[in-house]
Parts: sequence; structure tokens; C-alpha cells
Amino acid sequence: MTVTWEELGWERVAAGVGRVRLPGWDCTAGLVVGAGAVLMVDAGSGLAEGARLRAQAEELTGARVTHLALTHPHFDHAFGAAAFAGAEVFGAVGVDTVSAEELRADAVRNGLDETTATEAADTLVRPRHLVSGEWTLDLGGGRQVLLANVGPGHTAHDLAVLVPGSPEVVFCGDLVEESGEPQAGPDAVPSRWPAALDRLLALGGEDALYVPGHGAVVDAAFVRAQRDALATRFGVSH
Repeated sequence: MTVTWEELGWERVAAGVGRVRLPGWDCTAGLVVGAGAVLMVDAGSGLAEGARLRAQAEELTGARVTHLALTHPHFDHAFGAAAFAGAEVFGAVGVDTVSAEELRADAVRNGLDETTATEAADTLVRPRHLVSGEWTLDLGGGRQVLLANVGPGHTAHDLAVLVPGSPEVVFCGDLVEESGEPQAGPDAVPSRWPAALDRLLALGGEDALYVPGHGAVVDAAFVRAQRDALATRFGVSH
């Protein structure tokens, strides 16, 4: 790599795996580096932010981003996707049915500049590859990544990204939040959210590092506690 993760404000989570906390909504974007292939997890809140992420990824890896996984369709995670021209884009099945205008309106309600939101909605990228169960990506050099449709929960279309290794790393999207209480908007499916976290825990196991959509990296105990809190909050049996 031409520069270190830290020099660009990224956090190295494991060998060839990093993430950055973006300004504004404290949204996480992740990067997984293979041999000749690079996976970005989430794309930021607009085209300019997506372009910055892509440029940083290229500076870190010396290669272009070849794959993009969107953990869910909310604007702060997906509105930068058009900046990743040429990348193979993955999302949970059904994510392509979410209205661009609905996403734009939600972005503006949450404080995104209206011009930025409109530009992103007008160029909204629909994932070419829709994951209904699990999908294994081979990034080369022995690096395989598992995309898992573990939702619904935070939305109807939640995708997790498991990176095997020592430690294993799970990108959770907003199924897990550390910097505040998990947000349940009108598109959440609260009755299914605890089960989605059970699936996350089954994927990663006790020793994995769990990267939330917002906040610091956590462990399995944190995810389990959040699962129990959500079950209590929404009246779902444990």
C-alpha cells in the first residue's frame, strides 16, 4: 500500500481490512483488499463523498474499487454509489424497489443539502447483484468475503459483510449502532430485528470484530446486549 490507513484517517481493523467514520452522520464505510480486487462497503452520503472514498481507496491500495456492497438503502450509506463507476454493486434483494424520491426526501429531512440529495437521487445506482441468501466474493490472493442477507431489521433490505480471517470482521450496517441508540424509522421491521442480530452473531461468532454502521468497533457481547435491548424495546420474545 502506498500510504497507511492512519495517514488518511482510516482505522485498520484487520490485515487488509479497514474502515473510516465519515463526517456529518458518523457513518462507516469499509474497505477489503484482495489481490487485484477491492471491495468498498457503503458509499457515503453523496457523489462528492463517494468520490473522496474512491480516491482514498485507490491511494491506499494502488488499485481501483472493483466491488461495492451496500448494507442498506439509506442515503448516508448509498448516495455516493454513482462515484464508483465500473464497480460491481451488490445489495440485499428488494433494495432496488426503494423509491429514489423517497430516499431523497428522507435525506433532506435528515439535513442533507437539497442540491446534493437531488443530484444523488437523479444518479441513484441500483445494485446489479441482489443477494437473497449468501454470496461469496473471491477478491483474489486467498481473500474471500461473504455477503449475507440477514434482514429485515433496520430496513427491509439489510446486508452484512463477513470477512474471514484472524480476527473475523463483520460489517453490520445499521443493524448495529454504537454511537447512539439504533434508529428505527418507518422502513424498519422491528419484529424481525433481534433475529437479524442472531444471524449476525452466528456468522461472526464470539471472537469476531463487529463494525457498526455508526460508532466504534464492538464485540459479540455488545451485539448480544443490543439484540436483547431491541427485543425488549419492541416487545419481541427472546
